[in-house]
Amino acid sequence: MAKKDIDELSGTETTGHEWDGIKELNTPLPRWWLWTFYGTIVWAVGYVIAYPAIPLVSEATKGVLGYSSRADLAQSVEAAKTEQAVYRDQIAEMEVAEIIADDDLARFARAGGESAFKVNCSQCHGSGAQGAPGYPNLNDDEWIWGGTPEAIYQTILHGVRYEPDFDTRINEMPAFSDGLLDGEQIDAVANYVASLSGGEAETTLLSEGQIVFEENCAACHGANAEGLPELGGPALNNGIWLYGDGSVEAITTQISNPQHGVMPAWNEKLGETTVKQLAVYVHSLGGGQ
Repeated sequence: MAKKDIDELSGTETTGHEWDGIKELNTPLPRWWLWTFYGTIVWAVGYVIAYPAIPLVSEATKGVLGYSSRADLAQSVEAAKTEQAVYRDQIAEMEVAEIIADDDLARFARAGGESAFKVNCSQCHGSGAQGAPGYPNLNDDEWIWGGTPEAIYQTILHGVRYEPDFDTRINEMPAFSDGLLDGEQIDAVANYVASLSGGEAETTLLSEGQIVFEENCAACHGANAEGLPELGGPALNNGIWLYGDGSVEAITTQISNPQHGVMPAWNEKLGETTVKQLAVYVHSLGGGQ
């Protein structure tokens, strides 16, 4: 038999491994740890027998208990839908303003609306509804088509410039460079509009620009450029711009060849009840009128 190598300092047998003068002690694992380890092995074998565990070609072993996490989830979802049905049935029969007036329903609607917003609306309006160039910010009080609960509901329900929906919101700004205004008129009105929000503008063109605005733009944007939500005409007298930065150049581009966004109608995909919840949520963000 080979002679045991005992460490002189600790008096413990070594494994025989040595590196750079350092020897590895052969210290046994604690008995409790070993029994715990063996117990986990027994538990794992029992789990594999009792529950679905071993993947096969097209499925996994069923387990003697017949448990299914999918079935369990489906049951939980069905139970949640049953609990929610009471609130959703009430929402389906009420106007958006009435839902907001009911604290319990409003709380439920906001929660559901927030979830629907993250899945369907955040891609364009941002996760915090802060908007982006070409996509309106929904947190402020600047509304193209109105910020009342009913107006928000109608916009979500039927969309904007969404041709498949007969009742969609629609109002398109013409390309004024297409024979409606000449270059000098466009330059003048662009400077005038820029001046309304405190932007840099050529003061010598403001008088002419105001005349051009009154004759061509006020019908949709309002006499004082305050906007006309009933027509989908945005306000031009503040620093909030859907396209561009409010500079004369950006305004000129929009007057000459305007951009027009399209928002789908969500009625067919989500249903009126979820659309109402979305309207309640959007209205609650802080910019609802």
